[in-house]
Amino acid sequence: MIGKHFYLSGTAVAAALLLGGCVTQDTYEKLQGEKNQEVAALQSQRAALEQQVRILQEQRAALEGERNSLEQQKGSLQQQKASLEQDKASLERAQAELRRQNEALEAQKSQLLSASQQSQAQYDALVANLSEQVQKGQLQVRRYRDMLTVDVAEQLFFDSGRAALKDSGKKVLKEVADAMKDYADKAIRVVGHTDNVPIAKASRSVFASNWELSAARATTVVRFLQEAGIAPERLIATGRAEYAPVAPNDSPEGRQKNRRIEITLIDPKLFQEER
Repeated sequence: MIGKHFYLSGTAVAAALLLGGCVTQDTYEKLQGEKNQEVAALQSQRAALEQQVRILQEQRAALEGERNSLEQQKGSLQQQKASLEQDKASLERAQAELRRQNEALEAQKSQLLSASQQSQAQYDALVANLSEQVQKGQLQVRRYRDMLTVDVAEQLFFDSGRAALKDSGKKVLKEVADAMKDYADKAIRVVGHTDNVPIAKASRSVFASNWELSAARATTVVRFLQEAGIAPERLIATGRAEYAPVAPNDSPEGRQKNRRIEITLIDPKLFQEER
């Protein structure tokens, strides 16, 4: 439109000049050429501007696409951030729980160590109190973890096939009771053992088998310990007959070792489980 407008205006001016006789043909042609150049320049500028508009529109579309992509990335990153924050909170809770458990385990470890040291000191003192009887061969002392067991030979406590406590056994058992009396935090388990020789016929009316004999002997010892001042709640009596030997029963010496009474200091929790 601009080029056309200039072209028409220039033509009209030239025509008017020619008609009026004011200019020559050469002047007219010159003016017409200049106007054509102006029109061509304006058309070229218009085309350049239209090209710039298209480029700017394309750039705008590209930027819009990039902005949309960035918005999507932003949304994704925000979701990832929220997820990571949740994971962080979960990890912090887990770490706090692990610290709590570790502190509890350390406290338990400390308590167990303290209890073990206390038990060790108690056992050392008890062994010292019974050292004279150990030296005389009247009993043996064995330790296993947090337990201490006093083994007494049958012949010191009982006559063959009987469950009545002998006077010699009472004296030794009284010393054992005095040594164990003060350890109120420990339970006392008494176990009767025999060899594999069956009960004599003359005694079967009282003890049908070694089961009854071993249990009766353990009960006799428990009753004596109670009468010696040990709380009955700490005591347990068990008979094992010939089924927990410490030596083969194929010789007199082995059978003699198996005929014994075990008196064990144990943790009360074990005592309650056995009850």
